[in-house]
Amino acid sequence: MTQLKQTPFFDIYREQGKLIPFGGWELPVQFSSIKEEHVAVRTKAGLFDVSHMGEAIVKGPGALAFLQKVLTNDVSKLAIDRAQYTILCYPNGGVVDDLLVYRTGEEEYLLVLNASNTEKDVAWLREHQSDDVEIEDVSEDYVQLALQGPLAQQILQKLTTTDLAEIRFFQFRQNVDVAGIPMLVSRSGYTGEDGFELYFAPIHAGKAWETILEAGKEEGLLPCGLGARDTLRFEARLPLYGQELSPEITPIEAGVGFAVNATKGEFIGSDVVLPQKADGAPRKLVGIEMIDRGIPRTHYPVYVGDEKAGEVTTGTQSPTLKKNVGLVLIDRAYSELGQEVEVEIRNKRVKAKVVATPFYKRS
Repeated sequence: MTQLKQTPFFDIYREQGKLIPFGGWELPVQFSSIKEEHVAVRTKAGLFDVSHMGEAIVKGPGALAFLQKVLTNDVSKLAIDRAQYTILCYPNGGVVDDLLVYRTGEEEYLLVLNASNTEKDVAWLREHQSDDVEIEDVSEDYVQLALQGPLAQQILQKLTTTDLAEIRFFQFRQNVDVAGIPMLVSRSGYTGEDGFELYFAPIHAGKAWETILEAGKEEGLLPCGLGARDTLRFEARLPLYGQELSPEITPIEAGVGFAVNATKGEFIGSDVVLPQKADGAPRKLVGIEMIDRGIPRTHYPVYVGDEKAGEVTTGTQSPTLKKNVGLVLIDRAYSELGQEVEVEIRNKRVKAKVVATPFYKRS
């Protein structure tokens, strides 16, 4: 049996959190309860250890041209200290991974990769690199915390003299002093709320975790696990690799066509992805709300009449809406709002209808 990896925060939360395997890592699914942590992020703030995410540096005189070839978005639009959401595609249009790109220098970029995909992603990048590009897996050099929620800025501002209000969405600052720890501070996240993602050296893990939680005590800041991270991102319709995104699902089908630039020129997978962006894909990711009782779960089949029309990618009872809802990859013909479908739950078909997404959007 493969040994599970542990982040530098493991000893801190081993006694506090309920641990599960995730993408080859041993991580907390919850500290108090998924619902309590979810509500804290929606109304106050939550702190997540996301150090299982991978990081790679791409640099050199050919870095921009290389990234334009392998990524779907237009990296040339990035100024230094700006970030971008983008996709790595296979030639068939399926997804290698979705990731963030941070432009950290004139010819240098930091790529943040999904935990279980890091090794695969770096190998894919190296397979396509040119002589004027260097690629380095620097995952061991970073830990990452995500401080998310409407009070995130108020809490973090106590620990730094940098004016956090000046960091706009998908912008970042390098070498920010946070409680004496140099960090890359990015205004981004995976919850549908305002907040920050903090990158820094593993040696500072314990101090950072404890200092931030203490700073947010009076605001009601809670440590949060993977369970709330999943329900939060799901309500905001943010995709999870392996569910909404996969080698068999294109970015257009998954509803992240905004990360595909149609004017920058060719990229790996563009022969398939760009026609789909222009004309629509044969399948579409839609939201459903259950009419009958039952919770739609990942991989449950979805029917229209006798025809299997799609499959649930993620589903749960929304802690915010108190409704049983799901995301379904369905034939485009059945993707209109109000379309009635049936979800097969434990060999019984139960009624649902197509509804608008995201299920939650902060005001």
